[in-house]
Amino acid sequence: MAKRTRTDSKGGIIKRYKVVRSTLDPNTSGIYISCTRTKEKAAASEILSILEEKVEEYYADELNVMNASSLEEPDSADSTTGENSSQGPKKELSIEEEVQQELEELKSHKSTLVDTKRNKPILEQIDLQAECLVFIKTRKPIVPEKFVHRIIKDLADPNDLKKRTRFVQKLTPVTDSSHASMEELAKLCERVLPQHFHEEGSEPVKFAVEINKRNFNTMDKMEMIKYIAGFVGKQGSLNHTVDLKNYDKLVLLQCFKNNIGMCVVNKDYRTDYKKYNVQEIFEQKHKNKDTDITNPVITPAESSL
Repeated sequence: MAKRTRTDSKGGIIKRYKVVRSTLDPNTSGIYISCTRTKEKAAASEILSILEEKVEEYYADELNVMNASSLEEPDSADSTTGENSSQGPKKELSIEEEVQQELEELKSHKSTLVDTKRNKPILEQIDLQAECLVFIKTRKPIVPEKFVHRIIKDLADPNDLKKRTRFVQKLTPVTDSSHASMEELAKLCERVLPQHFHEEGSEPVKFAVEINKRNFNTMDKMEMIKYIAGFVGKQGSLNHTVDLKNYDKLVLLQCFKNNIGMCVVNKDYRTDYKKYNVQEIFEQKHKNKDTDITNPVITPAESSL
């Protein structure tokens, strides 16, 4: 049976075009979230709920400063308008108008997670149109690698056995990103790596480079690793050494389509926090809890009874 096609009034075939933003722009920071297949929307909703809560908890002071500074100019403008206005007294509002005004005010104060200077959300989901992958774009004051590390530390608290997510699996921070080319990768290294490896007086560290590629075949993996390792050690002038298993710092790259995202994580990424895999962290907490119940600690006083 032939496929049915829709035609317009003139007999021509109607073509449908769908505009999809499935790539990341350069200079984007944020968090990649891997999740259960076909559950991308649910995972995005889960993680956004946690991220919004943590932003308000961690960055309350910065958000208050941002909001206060953005309100100064409008307030002064309103007062000036009121003093110089030749209009008469304000019109009394009806009950319906007062209710509507209150609703508008509630909407304007509904979320503090907005960069009020730019009028853009601090957390924004970018639809990648990819299976098992979600991306949440972040803006100041969030620093993704520090933000995610603190969230993972909270989620790994052994005293908190409540599971906050069902479909979210792993979080990967992206401090900054660039187009996929060696020239842009060099600029990306300049923006991200010096603060971790080139600070004056810093001691030599063991490091590794990990590259995760998805729908990405633009650049050679080994060429990228060699360049980054050379940049970290300043072509041998610094005493940093490569250690793939017992590193102190890991340069983590997420390569998706035409974008390269980069961040640097510490050794607890591997040793304590299951490579930021939320699911594995939760399972480990319950395993440890069950072990404690099965094998309780007996004090010397109890053993003498």
